[in-house]
Amino acid sequence: MPNSLTEYRQLAKTLAVDALALVPGPNFTRALGHTFMSHERPFVLIIAAEGPSAAIVPNLELSSWDLVGFDGEVFDWRDQDGYADAFAALAQHMPMGRLAVEGQVMRVFVHHALRKAQPELEIIDAEVEISGLRMIKTDADVAALEAAIALSERALHRVLDGVRVGQTEKEIESALIQALFSEGADGMAFSPIVVAGPNSAMPHAHAGDYKVQQGDPLLFDFGGRKDGFAADITRTVFVGEPSDEARDVYNTVLAANLAGLDMTRAGVTAHDIDDVVTGVLEASPYADRIRTKTGHGLGRDVHEAPYIMRGNHQVLPAGTVYTNEPGLYDVGNFGVRIEDDVLITETGYRSLTQFPKDLIIVGR
Repeated sequence: MPNSLTEYRQLAKTLAVDALALVPGPNFTRALGHTFMSHERPFVLIIAAEGPSAAIVPNLELSSWDLVGFDGEVFDWRDQDGYADAFAALAQHMPMGRLAVEGQVMRVFVHHALRKAQPELEIIDAEVEISGLRMIKTDADVAALEAAIALSERALHRVLDGVRVGQTEKEIESALIQALFSEGADGMAFSPIVVAGPNSAMPHAHAGDYKVQQGDPLLFDFGGRKDGFAADITRTVFVGEPSDEARDVYNTVLAANLAGLDMTRAGVTAHDIDDVVTGVLEASPYADRIRTKTGHGLGRDVHEAPYIMRGNHQVLPAGTVYTNEPGLYDVGNFGVRIEDDVLITETGYRSLTQFPKDLIIVGR
């Protein structure tokens, strides 16, 4: 059994459950050191609190599964036969009273298959506890994040050199995607957001046929992946000279971003950081343009714990990586967001994001 399952076994004991169940996704990859697809075939790792663990593995994945070095019982199944017998065999081999699962990752049909095989089984949602094991990053995790961020920043530099008035958002997005792969990305962290003008006021808009105009804000929210870890960077630049209002909004957002960094150190809470950041925005003339919280954790998932928002009094230890991404959005007019990826240290922070934050004018 991979040594990395030990902490999951200990968590099962802490939660007073017989076992934890992981399915393909970031926790599964972290536990096993191998990545498997999530698809229509149930694929479940059962980590017992005591004794050997087990797995339900689609037969077509067995050759890849052999690379894991798993020494527990494996119940494989073929498409032609269905998976019910594999779940029944698991229940007979490892009777369980309580099972902890990833509530945000496990799909309903896998839950139903577990319950059908063992109707008395109590399944509890331990998403917070299971994913919480990923919150403190190792040196290797941080190195992978830094690699993903660095290549993403190189890609953005390349794209900004070519931005011109009259280009569409889709054209600029296409150039960004090509640049990410040219710079060595294994994949995209998420579908990038490349929007200009009034579309920049929608936090999760997507590139369309809008043609960039003189004076427009041009917002990039994007990231590449490297070695399983995701970058998540936002920069808002201006195509030609911005209006006085746009400059003032940009400087307000930047002041909020910097205030959040000043608050960052081990031992503060997610509430503390968001309260300071949001407080700067609230004290400005643009308080009615606040639409979002300050940020979220970052790692194998683009959005993971901790969530940087008022009311979340979770203490943030050294090794946590979070996004500091204040923004102001005037619907129908324009929006500005600035996002850094930040590593919390014992004495403060280290910004993993190095891309300049001074107001940038392109397309001249």
